[in-house]
Amino acid sequence: MKFVDEVTIRVAAGHGGDGCVSFRREKYIPFGGPDGGDGGNGGSVYLQADNELNTLADYRYHRLFRAGNGQKGMGSNCTGCSGADINVIVPVGTVIHDADTNELIGDLVDTSQRLLVARGGFHGLGNTRYKSSTNRSPRYFKSGILGEVRDLRLELRVIADIGLLGMPNAGKSTLIRAVSAARPKVADYPFTTIYPNLGVVSVGFSRNFIMADVPGLIEDAAEGAGLGIRFLRHLSRTRILLHLVDISPYSSDPVKDALMIFKELKRYSPELANKERWLVMNKIDLVPESERKKLISSILHSLGWHSMWFALSAISCEGTELLINKLMDRLEALQSEKVR
Repeated sequence: MKFVDEVTIRVAAGHGGDGCVSFRREKYIPFGGPDGGDGGNGGSVYLQADNELNTLADYRYHRLFRAGNGQKGMGSNCTGCSGADINVIVPVGTVIHDADTNELIGDLVDTSQRLLVARGGFHGLGNTRYKSSTNRSPRYFKSGILGEVRDLRLELRVIADIGLLGMPNAGKSTLIRAVSAARPKVADYPFTTIYPNLGVVSVGFSRNFIMADVPGLIEDAAEGAGLGIRFLRHLSRTRILLHLVDISPYSSDPVKDALMIFKELKRYSPELANKERWLVMNKIDLVPESERKKLISSILHSLGWHSMWFALSAISCEGTELLINKLMDRLEALQSEKVR
């Protein structure tokens, strides 16, 4: 199934049923009085999160969701049936905006979480409601209220603990293949990854976390160069960013690449740029052992880097075990701080 992370749909709630004008007609009861019943309420539209779904692809073509209308009221004080509600199933992590006003309507982050997005119309009133001591035979009713109709923009933001960030061919897909069961495409040309990939990293019994790999960034991504920044939204829910840098002799300047990525990150979202970020210098297996220490010191000094850093080889798994253990420890510490 094609990965789709943004769609626009229309939701239409049901209309309330009209009230009824009716009078009791029975033998030997010449003045039975009004007995027109109320209409039924219109059905509402809900969005419901489901972790079995991981893309919005189902809504590329099916874009209209309409709840049932309420039935009209009937004689003998019979109320019309209410319209049926409908549930639109979306992936966990879906953010809902009003497409016309850009208002944030909701954010579905838990399985089975349900959000009302279009309320059904209220039922109309039958003429029985209007009888009184001064009006014994009312001949009017109240119409049902129309249901809400809205255009919604759905954005999927994957839920992961760790996000991978870097230039194309920095080794992000290779790293997620090395530490998890995910099998994204890996090749020796840029933009091999064109959609986000998720992998579950297991560190031990009941100790695991989710890692997200998104397409690489290039200079001027904020203006749409390369694949642009459309997939950076998937890193907004992560707790830690791993900034991968290719330090092999065949790469371009790793310092320049790292600074460029950080610049594009700030242009996209200052909040994302301030998220905890670890530097991962990849492809160390291609650097002679005698030169590794000097190269790493030079990169750290040029970047003015004082946070966590690692030097590893994703393809040979050298240094990956230390990385995932440190990540697990840090995530557990963050969870403990949150609980307190």
